[in-house]
Amino acid sequence: MYEEFAYIYDDLMTDVDYKVWYMYIESIFNRFDYKPKDILELACGTGNLTYYLADARYDLTCIDISPDMLSIAYNKLNKFKNVKLLNQNMVDFYINQRFDAIISACDSINYIENEGDLLNTFRNVKKHLKPGGMFIFDINSYYKLKHIIGNNTFVEDREDIFYTWQNYFDEKNSIAEFYLTFFVKDEDEKYIRFDETHIERAYRTEEINYLLEKASFNTIFCYDGFSFEKPKDRSERITFIAIA
Repeated sequence: MYEEFAYIYDDLMTDVDYKVWYMYIESIFNRFDYKPKDILELACGTGNLTYYLADARYDLTCIDISPDMLSIAYNKLNKFKNVKLLNQNMVDFYINQRFDAIISACDSINYIENEGDLLNTFRNVKKHLKPGGMFIFDINSYYKLKHIIGNNTFVEDREDIFYTWQNYFDEKNSIAEFYLTFFVKDEDEKYIRFDETHIERAYRTEEINYLLEKASFNTIFCYDGFSFEKPKDRSERITFIAIA
């Protein structure tokens, strides 16, 4: 779970263009000639994508398992009257409402390590969608987690943050373990250290499709990254669209 990391998350994600992500979601709606009004966002984090969706005047319900991330999201989004934030786990969330669309961005689905939990998530999503509703999500591909992040170490030195990111890929269980150590400069110009461990499950496209079908999604599309092209062997991000 994101804890101290939540408070520097936005500083480290400056290379992610959430406006482009939002525009891709809009292009999906346009491609399918779909005009949703009510959207549920799973694992909304600090609300970076949420901001653009809220600004586009969708009625949003957003959940995240991390109170720290939600606290930052609240400060970012409290000017909007069309956003509701809830502290829930995407594996077993319950909201007394059905939605036109459900979205999960930035490889949040990879954080579900157990295949049974992922199936439960998909079934739960299906229950919370209106008939014909759309489920949009993306994953870090198996290729990316194994071969690019894999058994590698990354180091970054920024003005107020220094961190190391050591990774281990367990091929037998398709699990990528991330060990992060941060040194963050405080107001007294001293560096505070904290450590976090994150785990992502590497799923193959066929596994995701199988679980979606098992969850009674009959119409499924998958694309390479932010495109409408078929995934390639070396695609790093794969987007799925499942129709209820």
